[in-house]
Amino acid sequence: MKLASIKLCNFRSFYGKTPEIILAGGDVRNTTIIHGNNGSGKTSLLNAFTWVLYEKFSAAFASTEQLVNKRAIAEAKIGQPVECWVEVEWEHDGKRYNVKRLCRGYKNQTDFNLGKTELRMQVAGDDGRWYFPPQQPEEVIGQILPASLHQYFFFDGERIEEIVRSDKKAEIAEATKIFLGVEVINRSINHLKEAKKSLENELKSIGNSETKQLLKQQNNIEEELESVTKRQTEIKQELEYQETLKKETSNRLRELSAAKELEERRQELEKQKASNQENLKESRETLKKIISARGYTVLLSESIAQFRLIMNDLKQGGKLKSGISREFVTDLLNSKSCICGTNLRAGSHSHENVRKLLDQAGSSAVEETAIRMSAQVDEFDKQAVSFGEEVDREQARINQLRQTISQIEGELDNIQERLRKDANEEISSLQKRLDEIEEKIKHLMLEQGAIQQQIVNFKTQLEGLGKQVAKQKLNEERQELAQRRIAATQDAIERLMNVRELQEKQFRLQLEKRVQEIFSEISFTPYVPKISEKYELTLVENTSGLEMLVAASTGENQILSLSFIASIIDRVGEWSEKRKMLLVPDSSTFPIVMDSPFGSLDVLSRRRIAQTIPKLANQLIVLVSQTQWRGEVEEEITARIGREYVLTYYSSKQDCEQDYIDLGGERYPLVKQSPNEFEYTEIIEINREG
Repeated sequence: MKLASIKLCNFRSFYGKTPEIILAGGDVRNTTIIHGNNGSGKTSLLNAFTWVLYEKFSAAFASTEQLVNKRAIAEAKIGQPVECWVEVEWEHDGKRYNVKRLCRGYKNQTDFNLGKTELRMQVAGDDGRWYFPPQQPEEVIGQILPASLHQYFFFDGERIEEIVRSDKKAEIAEATKIFLGVEVINRSINHLKEAKKSLENELKSIGNSETKQLLKQQNNIEEELESVTKRQTEIKQELEYQETLKKETSNRLRELSAAKELEERRQELEKQKASNQENLKESRETLKKIISARGYTVLLSESIAQFRLIMNDLKQGGKLKSGISREFVTDLLNSKSCICGTNLRAGSHSHENVRKLLDQAGSSAVEETAIRMSAQVDEFDKQAVSFGEEVDREQARINQLRQTISQIEGELDNIQERLRKDANEEISSLQKRLDEIEEKIKHLMLEQGAIQQQIVNFKTQLEGLGKQVAKQKLNEERQELAQRRIAATQDAIERLMNVRELQEKQFRLQLEKRVQEIFSEISFTPYVPKISEKYELTLVENTSGLEMLVAASTGENQILSLSFIASIIDRVGEWSEKRKMLLVPDSSTFPIVMDSPFGSLDVLSRRRIAQTIPKLANQLIVLVSQTQWRGEVEEEITARIGREYVLTYYSSKQDCEQDYIDLGGERYPLVKQSPNEFEYTEIIEINREG
């Protein structure tokens, strides 16, 4: 998961729609720094990520029920809805995701009532269009970064030591097991237990379906299906209209001499982008066909080695011989005549000599089969090599196409920005109009994808109801099958429990070793982290050969917690490498979003952590106050900065003291006097390169 951007609307201190915060994700400059004073919205921004993805909040996020910006509520009319939402985009395994969580509140005479939240997700296809995923948004997010692990990637640095508290042990144990496959095994065991229970219930009785109720459900779903299908048609018409407006606006820009060259370049780039997206789609399909046709060959290496070992053992043991075959010798004895004309009468010396050849000869049928199988095995080896080369070639082409598309998109963004800021008012106005049209097209496509998923769901439900209506009673044969399935299920449960026990022990020891290595790099103390069988995370010191528990300070617990998080991320990478061996795309990119990570640390620890945290993850977003940033932290992290922002807090206090921060030779406001009676926060992007 590589975070691309975040936008907010009326979320806590952020009034109205904020500018899009683009997040750094390069190899070296992988860090985004967001500066802000206490109370300016840093914690709100951290919780915007966790709210949109998981609908969860950090411990320091007070008054979680008050999500909607106070100014937006005050300015709303009675009965008028006020929207609060957060929208995040990210990339994962070569796909781009857009997720938006929103809620609406309604103002009445004495109160403000907030409704339920709604989560929407879209995935960009190879053709550049947005589609609704076949799974529920929560399920997709959970597969990429499980909710039980989110606190290790989005956390409050001042409270990070809480993960080593005694009441967090069980939570740590369950979360870390996800990366060994133990969580998968647990789910498998639970599913098998449910299946067993279901099969046992099936044996007890067979319930008759309520046909009338099922038919009524069918009718209701058919009506809903008709309604959303109608809306789908309306969206299609509106999209066609917006595309026409876009084309007309683009042509108008092209007619302006000052913008002609840029607009022509943009249109050419859009054609190139569409062409590359089509090529990318074709390459993905080609890769699927290659894997489908010959992917099995890479899984035969152990079997091939075992086959050759067996063949070698047969030859060494004299069971697989070359030369005269047993069939040939038997024919001579039966005919009682040698090929040289000697009579092979039973009991004669010549007959006995030929009969002894039977003990030395091999079977021609066995030899022929062995030769034929060896040739086939050699062919499998060749196919495996050829398969790997074709996969590498196609994946290289896919990566090249992705890079090309990314470069084209970057140039398109640059052209849009130049037109948007053009001194010619007509040019900038037309570009802003294009931006509005693009935004509307995007939202229409998101809605179109959501409705398409509803249509699929309705059709699936109708199909299921149809089957239930036609379903007949189970017969004795099916009951007997259920009994056999119950026995097989119980056997599978017992085997999986044995595997789980072995996996847990191995993983815990590997995790402990990595925590010790990272803690040693950061801390100057001689203490050693330990992880117990119950996943209790502690510090010990070795005194005269005896391990003694250490009463760790808050700073030491912070370092211990960061070491634990780093080891978890390290395990993510190792887990992903194993998945790549099975031709699963790379999933080892994960972000860290941390608020105030340097609070109670001494100077040496602050410097070491500042050196270490950009290496912890592929992408780092740090929210810091002015005092946390200055000095050794700024010295160590500045070279890693890819994006940088300042949160400017507008205070409604009449005699507020204004505050500033100096960055890259420029001064930026941290606190300003509000022009009205409301307090709110604005986001300013910093350009250190001028």
